[in-house]
Amino acid sequence: MKWTPESKILIQGITTPMGSSYGTRMKAYGTNIMAGIGVGSGGQLIDEIPIFDLVEDAIAQVGDIETTLIFGDPYQVIDAAYEAITANIKQLVLISGGVPPLDMVKLLKKAQETNTFILGSGSQGLIVPGKVWLGTSEPFCYTPGRVGLISRSDRLTDEIAFRLSQAGLGQSISVSLGTDSLIGSTFEQWLQILEEDEETDVIVLVGHPSGSAEISAAEYIASTIEKPVIVYLAGLHTPIDKKFDDAMSIMANQLSYIDAKPSPEQQILSRFQDAEVQIADRVCEIPEWVKLVLPS
Repeated sequence: MKWTPESKILIQGITTPMGSSYGTRMKAYGTNIMAGIGVGSGGQLIDEIPIFDLVEDAIAQVGDIETTLIFGDPYQVIDAAYEAITANIKQLVLISGGVPPLDMVKLLKKAQETNTFILGSGSQGLIVPGKVWLGTSEPFCYTPGRVGLISRSDRLTDEIAFRLSQAGLGQSISVSLGTDSLIGSTFEQWLQILEEDEETDVIVLVGHPSGSAEISAAEYIASTIEKPVIVYLAGLHTPIDKKFDDAMSIMANQLSYIDAKPSPEQQILSRFQDAEVQIADRVCEIPEWVKLVLPS
């Protein structure tokens, strides 16, 4: 998958506040926004982007579309996605968060049957700095370079990219997988993409400290990835206050430490340590680790 300034992009939900705002900004960045979809607004223009009522109408007018971004009500995402898949659009970026899990199960099954790529839901999209911007990240944080960034966080991704850029470490691509519990493309898929990408020398992975996706990513890195990987687990060191209201609860809690099983956080850390990746404790450490592992 290659995203370039020539890639033909559609925005479904362009008449929503977020869709129109980010649509005009993406176009100004240089992204090739061919058309937008807004039911009942066909024939209008937003910053010279033509609006159509249906995806098939847009394709009939502007030609084939490679990627569509979906904004709007999370309960309407599945209908918009099905419409795009039916129109043979092979790459879907689901910006909307909070899509019902059952809808995502149905959508991912459909995507598998039709060989359709899905990013999200709850994704900030992706950016190839200086070339193409798809989504709601803040492009001023990003500069061209050779660090690939894969993240399950949202605005934290922008901060990490900004710190990398300030340290002179630009990015080859930054991808937001999505913050919802059920998402399309995975860490493993993007790790493999960046492993094969000639423009990427180092991979930064931003995950959560208690997710099964991170365990799978650690195992995949250990078995397959040869490029250096820096991992940051957002919230790993956040203190958790525990309150116990009675003596029996206090005693039970103390006794539980006698034969305590490893916490999810400890299991994930252990897996990444087994994969021999560098783990940053703080965001500010990420550029330092990247500089240490960059090929000379």
